Amino acid sequence: MTTDLAQPHDLPSALPVAPPVGRSSRHHGLFSPADAPHVRPGPESRQAIIFAHRGSSGLFPEHSRAAYQRAIEEGADGLEIDLHLTADGEPVCFHDATVDRTSNGTGAVAELSLAELRSMDVTSWKTPRLPAEYGARHQQLMTLSDVLEMLLDAGRDISLAIEFKHPSPYGDRLETKVLRTLLRFGWDPETSVIPSEDAAAHSVTVSFMSFYPGSLLYLTEMVAPDKLCALMSDVTEAQVRTRLRGVPMAFAVRPVVAAVMRGNQRDSEALVWKGRAGIAGPGLAYLRKHRAEVKAWLARGTRLRVWTVDDPQDARFLLDLGVQEITTNYPARLLEAVTPAR
Repeated sequence: MTTDLAQPHDLPSALPVAPPVGRSSRHHGLFSPADAPHVRPGPESRQAIIFAHRGSSGLFPEHSRAAYQRAIEEGADGLEIDLHLTADGEPVCFHDATVDRTSNGTGAVAELSLAELRSMDVTSWKTPRLPAEYGARHQQLMTLSDVLEMLLDAGRDISLAIEFKHPSPYGDRLETKVLRTLLRFGWDPETSVIPSEDAAAHSVTVSFMSFYPGSLLYLTEMVAPDKLCALMSDVTEAQVRTRLRGVPMAFAVRPVVAAVMRGNQRDSEALVWKGRAGIAGPGLAYLRKHRAEVKAWLARGTRLRVWTVDDPQDARFLLDLGVQEITTNYPARLLEAVTPAR
Protein backbone atom coordinates (compact mmCIF):
# COMPACT_ATOMS: atom_id res chain seq x y z
CA MET A 1 0.00 0.00 0.00
CA THR A 2 3.01 2.31 0.19
CA THR A 3 4.43 1.88 -3.29
CA ASP A 4 6.92 4.61 -4.16
CA LEU A 5 5.54 6.90 -6.83
CA ALA A 6 7.33 8.17 -9.89
CA GLN A 7 7.92 11.89 -9.83
CA PRO A 8 6.04 14.16 -12.25
CA HIS A 9 7.94 15.94 -14.98
CA ASP A 10 7.42 19.26 -16.77
CA LEU A 11 4.76 20.29 -14.28
CA PRO A 12 2.28 22.86 -15.63
CA SER A 13 3.12 25.55 -13.09
CA ALA A 14 2.89 28.44 -15.57
CA LEU A 15 0.72 27.69 -18.56
CA PRO A 16 0.41 30.47 -21.14
CA VAL A 17 -3.21 30.87 -22.15
CA ALA A 18 -5.37 33.10 -24.27
CA PRO A 19 -7.78 35.52 -22.55
CA PRO A 20 -11.03 33.96 -21.32
CA VAL A 21 -13.62 33.42 -24.03
CA GLY A 22 -16.68 35.61 -24.13
CA ARG A 23 -19.39 33.18 -23.18
CA SER A 24 -22.39 35.37 -23.92
CA SER A 25 -22.14 34.57 -27.64
CA ARG A 26 -21.54 30.86 -27.32
CA HIS A 27 -25.06 29.52 -26.79
CA HIS A 28 -25.91 27.03 -29.53
CA GLY A 29 -29.64 27.09 -28.98
CA LEU A 30 -29.76 23.30 -28.54
CA PHE A 31 -30.65 23.20 -24.85
CA SER A 32 -32.66 25.32 -22.49
CA PRO A 33 -33.28 24.46 -18.84
CA ALA A 34 -36.94 25.34 -19.41
CA ASP A 35 -37.15 22.46 -21.89
CA ALA A 36 -36.12 19.85 -19.29
CA PRO A 37 -39.32 18.31 -17.84
CA HIS A 38 -37.45 15.39 -16.26
CA VAL A 39 -35.16 17.41 -13.96
CA ARG A 40 -35.21 15.95 -10.43
CA PRO A 41 -34.66 17.55 -7.01
CA GLY A 42 -31.20 18.99 -6.38
CA PRO A 43 -28.22 17.09 -4.95
CA GLU A 44 -28.92 18.32 -1.42
CA SER A 45 -31.89 15.92 -1.31
CA ARG A 46 -29.95 12.87 -2.51
CA GLN A 47 -27.75 10.33 -0.76
CA ALA A 48 -25.04 10.31 -3.45
CA ILE A 49 -23.82 12.42 -6.36
CA ILE A 50 -24.64 10.97 -9.79
CA PHE A 51 -22.27 11.32 -12.76
CA ALA A 52 -23.51 10.42 -16.24
CA HIS A 53 -20.96 7.99 -17.70
CA ARG A 54 -20.10 9.31 -21.18
CA GLY A 55 -23.43 11.10 -20.90
CA SER A 56 -26.73 9.25 -20.75
CA SER A 57 -24.99 6.52 -22.73
CA GLY A 58 -27.50 3.79 -21.93
CA LEU A 59 -30.00 5.64 -24.12
CA PHE A 60 -27.89 7.49 -26.67
CA PRO A 61 -24.47 6.95 -28.28
CA GLU A 62 -21.68 7.51 -25.78
CA HIS A 63 -19.99 10.92 -25.78
CA SER A 64 -22.51 12.34 -28.26
CA ARG A 65 -24.17 15.72 -27.90
CA ALA A 66 -27.46 13.83 -27.50
CA ALA A 67 -26.11 11.72 -24.62
CA TYR A 68 -24.74 14.76 -22.79
CA GLN A 69 -27.84 16.88 -23.32
CA ARG A 70 -30.13 14.07 -22.16
CA ALA A 71 -28.06 13.61 -18.99
CA ILE A 72 -28.43 17.31 -18.18
CA GLU A 73 -32.16 17.13 -18.80
CA GLU A 74 -32.48 14.13 -16.51
CA GLY A 75 -30.83 16.06 -13.69
CA ALA A 76 -27.44 14.35 -13.50
CA ASP A 77 -25.12 16.11 -11.06
CA GLY A 78 -22.25 15.85 -13.51
CA LEU A 79 -20.90 14.45 -16.76
CA GLU A 80 -18.01 12.01 -17.03
CA ILE A 81 -16.00 12.38 -20.24
CA ASP A 82 -12.95 10.68 -21.75
CA LEU A 83 -10.42 12.81 -23.63
CA HIS A 84 -7.89 12.12 -26.36
CA LEU A 85 -5.89 14.61 -28.44
CA THR A 86 -6.51 14.80 -32.18
CA ALA A 87 -3.69 15.09 -34.70
CA ASP A 88 -4.16 18.88 -34.66
CA GLY A 89 -4.12 19.10 -30.88
CA GLU A 90 -7.81 19.35 -29.96
CA PRO A 91 -9.09 17.54 -26.83
CA VAL A 92 -11.97 15.43 -28.13
CA CYS A 93 -14.47 13.19 -26.34
CA PHE A 94 -13.77 9.59 -27.26
CA HIS A 95 -13.34 6.52 -25.09
CA ASP A 96 -11.34 4.24 -27.38
CA ALA A 97 -7.96 5.09 -28.87
CA THR A 98 -9.49 4.32 -32.29
CA VAL A 99 -12.76 5.44 -33.88
CA ASP A 100 -13.65 2.03 -35.27
CA ARG A 101 -16.14 0.89 -32.61
CA THR A 102 -18.23 4.05 -32.35
CA SER A 103 -18.17 5.61 -35.82
CA ASN A 104 -18.31 4.78 -39.50
CA GLY A 105 -14.62 5.64 -39.78
CA THR A 106 -11.40 3.87 -39.00
CA GLY A 107 -8.04 4.75 -37.50
CA ALA A 108 -6.53 6.20 -34.34
CA VAL A 109 -8.03 9.37 -32.85
CA ALA A 110 -4.48 10.71 -32.42
CA GLU A 111 -3.86 10.39 -36.17
CA LEU A 112 -7.04 12.15 -37.29
CA SER A 113 -7.73 15.89 -37.44
CA LEU A 114 -10.76 17.42 -35.77
CA ALA A 115 -12.24 18.14 -39.21
CA GLU A 116 -11.84 14.48 -40.18
CA LEU A 117 -13.52 13.38 -36.97
CA ARG A 118 -16.40 15.82 -37.45
CA SER A 119 -17.02 14.37 -40.91
CA MET A 120 -17.71 10.93 -39.39
CA ASP A 121 -21.04 9.54 -38.27
CA VAL A 122 -20.54 8.86 -34.53
CA THR A 123 -24.12 7.95 -33.64
CA SER A 124 -25.70 5.57 -36.18
CA TRP A 125 -23.84 2.58 -34.69
CA LYS A 126 -26.31 2.84 -31.78
CA THR A 127 -29.10 5.27 -32.74
CA PRO A 128 -29.97 5.34 -36.45
CA ARG A 129 -32.42 8.21 -35.93
CA LEU A 130 -31.73 10.91 -33.35
CA PRO A 131 -34.50 13.14 -31.95
CA ALA A 132 -34.26 16.51 -33.68
CA GLU A 133 -34.09 18.41 -30.40
CA TYR A 134 -30.66 16.90 -29.70
CA GLY A 135 -29.03 18.47 -32.73
CA ALA A 136 -28.09 17.30 -36.19
CA ARG A 137 -25.91 14.29 -36.78
CA HIS A 138 -22.93 16.44 -37.80
CA GLN A 139 -23.11 18.19 -34.39
CA GLN A 140 -22.78 15.05 -32.30
CA LEU A 141 -18.99 14.78 -32.03
CA MET A 142 -17.94 16.78 -28.96
CA THR A 143 -14.72 18.55 -28.07
CA LEU A 144 -13.88 19.66 -24.53
CA SER A 145 -14.81 23.21 -25.56
CA ASP A 146 -18.20 22.00 -26.80
CA VAL A 147 -18.84 20.30 -23.46
CA LEU A 148 -17.87 23.37 -21.45
CA GLU A 149 -20.18 25.53 -23.55
CA MET A 150 -23.05 23.12 -22.96
CA LEU A 151 -22.49 22.93 -19.21
CA LEU A 152 -22.17 26.68 -18.80
CA ASP A 153 -25.47 27.02 -20.66
CA ALA A 154 -27.21 24.42 -18.46
CA GLY A 155 -28.59 27.05 -16.10
CA ARG A 156 -27.57 25.26 -12.89
CA ASP A 157 -24.50 24.15 -10.99
CA ILE A 158 -23.03 21.02 -12.53
CA SER A 159 -19.81 19.01 -12.34
CA LEU A 160 -17.45 17.71 -14.99
CA ALA A 161 -15.25 14.66 -14.43
CA ILE A 162 -12.47 14.57 -17.03
CA GLU A 163 -10.71 11.26 -17.63
CA PHE A 164 -7.34 11.42 -19.38
CA LYS A 165 -6.92 8.42 -21.67
CA HIS A 166 -3.47 6.85 -21.63
CA PRO A 167 -1.22 5.62 -23.08
CA SER A 168 -1.28 8.61 -25.40
CA PRO A 169 1.24 9.19 -28.19
CA TYR A 170 1.28 12.83 -27.06
CA GLY A 171 2.24 12.10 -23.45
CA ASP A 172 1.42 14.94 -21.05
CA ARG A 173 0.59 17.28 -23.92
CA LEU A 174 -2.92 15.94 -23.40
CA GLU A 175 -3.06 17.27 -19.85
CA THR A 176 -1.42 20.57 -20.80
CA LYS A 177 -3.87 21.22 -23.64
CA VAL A 178 -6.84 20.40 -21.41
CA LEU A 179 -5.62 22.78 -18.68
CA ARG A 180 -5.10 25.56 -21.23
CA THR A 181 -8.61 25.04 -22.57
CA LEU A 182 -10.07 25.19 -19.07
CA LEU A 183 -8.13 28.36 -18.26
CA ARG A 184 -9.44 29.95 -21.45
CA PHE A 185 -12.96 29.36 -20.12
CA GLY A 186 -12.15 31.05 -16.81
CA TRP A 187 -11.26 27.99 -14.73
CA ASP A 188 -9.80 28.83 -11.30
CA PRO A 189 -7.12 26.23 -10.42
CA GLU A 190 -7.47 26.94 -6.70
CA THR A 191 -11.17 26.04 -6.56
CA SER A 192 -11.37 24.06 -9.83
CA VAL A 193 -14.51 26.02 -10.66
CA ILE A 194 -15.57 27.77 -13.87
CA PRO A 195 -18.12 30.50 -13.00
CA SER A 196 -20.84 31.51 -15.42
CA GLU A 197 -21.18 35.11 -16.55
CA ASP A 198 -24.93 35.48 -16.16
CA ALA A 199 -27.04 36.67 -13.27
CA ALA A 200 -27.84 33.14 -12.12
CA ALA A 201 -24.22 32.76 -10.97
CA HIS A 202 -24.12 29.02 -11.56
CA SER A 203 -20.83 27.23 -12.14
CA VAL A 204 -19.04 24.13 -13.41
CA THR A 205 -16.83 22.24 -10.95
CA VAL A 206 -14.07 20.21 -12.61
CA SER A 207 -12.31 17.08 -11.36
CA PHE A 208 -9.69 14.97 -13.09
CA MET A 209 -9.36 11.19 -13.36
CA SER A 210 -7.06 8.60 -14.86
CA PHE A 211 -6.02 4.97 -14.57
CA TYR A 212 -2.48 6.23 -15.27
CA PRO A 213 -0.97 7.61 -12.04
CA GLY A 214 1.54 9.74 -13.95
CA SER A 215 -1.33 11.80 -15.33
CA LEU A 216 -2.52 12.73 -11.84
CA LEU A 217 1.02 13.36 -10.62
CA TYR A 218 1.48 15.80 -13.48
CA LEU A 219 -1.48 17.80 -12.15
CA THR A 220 -0.59 17.87 -8.46
CA GLU A 221 1.16 21.27 -8.45
CA MET A 222 -1.87 22.94 -10.03
CA VAL A 223 -4.87 20.94 -8.81
CA ALA A 224 -5.91 20.22 -5.21
CA PRO A 225 -6.06 16.55 -4.13
CA ASP A 226 -9.83 16.72 -3.60
CA LYS A 227 -10.25 17.25 -7.35
CA LEU A 228 -8.03 14.28 -8.36
CA CYS A 229 -9.54 10.81 -8.76
CA ALA A 230 -7.35 7.69 -9.07
CA LEU A 231 -9.25 5.13 -11.13
CA MET A 232 -8.85 1.47 -10.22
CA SER A 233 -9.67 -1.89 -11.72
CA ASP A 234 -8.00 -5.24 -11.08
CA VAL A 235 -5.88 -6.15 -14.11
CA THR A 236 -7.38 -9.13 -15.94
CA GLU A 237 -6.20 -11.21 -18.88
CA ALA A 238 -9.03 -9.71 -20.95
CA GLN A 239 -7.76 -6.19 -20.22
CA VAL A 240 -4.24 -7.15 -21.22
CA ARG A 241 -5.51 -8.66 -24.48
CA THR A 242 -7.47 -5.50 -25.19
CA ARG A 243 -4.41 -3.33 -24.57
CA LEU A 244 -2.38 -5.48 -26.98
CA ARG A 245 -4.99 -5.65 -29.73
CA GLY A 246 -3.30 -4.90 -33.03
CA VAL A 247 0.22 -5.00 -31.58
CA PRO A 248 2.62 -7.17 -33.64
CA MET A 249 4.12 -10.11 -31.72
CA ALA A 250 1.78 -9.35 -28.83
CA PHE A 251 2.48 -12.68 -27.15
CA ALA A 252 6.14 -11.70 -26.69
CA VAL A 253 5.42 -8.45 -24.86
CA ARG A 254 2.32 -9.60 -22.96
CA PRO A 255 4.18 -10.30 -19.67
CA VAL A 256 5.82 -6.87 -19.73
CA VAL A 257 2.57 -5.05 -20.52
CA ALA A 258 0.73 -6.96 -17.80
CA ALA A 259 3.44 -6.07 -15.27
CA VAL A 260 3.27 -2.38 -16.22
CA MET A 261 -0.51 -2.37 -15.88
CA ARG A 262 -0.33 -3.98 -12.44
CA GLY A 263 2.36 -1.51 -11.41
CA ASN A 264 0.12 1.37 -12.46
CA GLN A 265 -2.66 -0.12 -10.37
CA ARG A 266 -0.45 -0.28 -7.27
CA ASP A 267 0.69 3.29 -7.83
CA SER A 268 -2.92 4.47 -8.19
CA GLU A 269 -3.74 2.87 -4.85
CA ALA A 270 -0.68 4.55 -3.35
CA LEU A 271 -1.89 7.95 -4.56
CA VAL A 272 -5.01 7.47 -2.46
CA TRP A 273 -3.21 6.07 0.61
CA LYS A 274 -0.77 8.99 0.56
CA GLY A 275 -3.53 11.57 0.11
CA ARG A 276 -2.26 12.86 -3.20
CA ALA A 277 -5.55 11.87 -4.81
CA GLY A 278 -8.51 12.72 -2.60
CA ILE A 279 -10.98 10.63 -4.60
CA ALA A 280 -10.71 6.87 -5.09
CA GLY A 281 -12.36 5.68 -8.30
CA PRO A 282 -12.84 1.91 -8.12
CA GLY A 283 -14.96 -0.13 -10.46
CA LEU A 284 -17.82 -2.00 -8.82
CA ALA A 285 -16.03 -5.36 -9.17
CA TYR A 286 -12.85 -3.94 -7.59
CA LEU A 287 -14.87 -2.52 -4.69
CA ARG A 288 -16.52 -5.88 -3.97
CA LYS A 289 -13.14 -7.64 -3.98
CA HIS A 290 -11.29 -5.03 -1.89
CA ARG A 291 -13.95 -4.24 0.70
CA ALA A 292 -11.46 -3.74 3.55
CA GLU A 293 -9.43 -1.13 1.66
CA VAL A 294 -12.60 0.67 0.61
CA LYS A 295 -13.89 0.84 4.18
CA ALA A 296 -10.49 2.13 5.35
CA TRP A 297 -10.52 4.87 2.72
CA LEU A 298 -14.02 5.93 3.69
CA ALA A 299 -13.10 5.91 7.39
CA ARG A 300 -10.18 8.29 6.77
CA GLY A 301 -12.33 10.74 4.79
CA THR A 302 -11.51 9.73 1.21
CA ARG A 303 -14.35 10.22 -1.25
CA LEU A 304 -15.33 7.27 -3.42
CA ARG A 305 -16.54 7.62 -7.01
CA VAL A 306 -17.62 4.15 -8.12
CA TRP A 307 -18.18 3.12 -11.73
CA THR A 308 -20.17 1.89 -13.68
CA VAL A 309 -23.34 1.28 -11.66
CA ASP A 310 -26.61 0.74 -13.55
CA ASP A 311 -28.55 -1.50 -11.14
CA PRO A 312 -30.49 0.26 -8.33
CA GLN A 313 -29.71 -2.69 -6.03
CA ASP A 314 -25.99 -2.07 -6.52
CA ALA A 315 -26.59 1.61 -5.79
CA ARG A 316 -28.29 0.75 -2.49
CA PHE A 317 -25.38 -1.53 -1.59
CA LEU A 318 -22.98 1.38 -2.21
CA LEU A 319 -25.10 3.79 -0.18
CA ASP A 320 -25.03 1.36 2.75
CA LEU A 321 -21.22 1.38 2.55
CA GLY A 322 -21.13 5.17 2.59
CA VAL A 323 -20.09 5.77 -1.04
CA GLN A 324 -20.61 9.41 -1.95
CA GLU A 325 -20.42 9.44 -5.77
CA ILE A 326 -21.70 7.01 -8.42
CA THR A 327 -21.09 6.92 -12.16
CA THR A 328 -23.79 5.38 -14.36
CA ASN A 329 -24.93 4.93 -17.96
CA TYR A 330 -28.53 5.55 -16.81
CA PRO A 331 -28.58 8.73 -14.70
CA ALA A 332 -32.39 8.96 -14.44
CA ARG A 333 -32.58 5.43 -13.04
CA LEU A 334 -29.81 5.99 -10.50
CA LEU A 335 -31.09 9.42 -9.47
CA GLU A 336 -34.33 7.70 -8.52
CA ALA A 337 -32.42 5.08 -6.52
CA VAL A 338 -30.44 7.60 -4.45
CA THR A 339 -33.29 10.05 -3.79
CA PRO A 340 -35.30 9.23 -0.66
CA ALA A 341 -39.06 9.03 -1.15
CA ARG A 342 -40.90 12.11 0.09
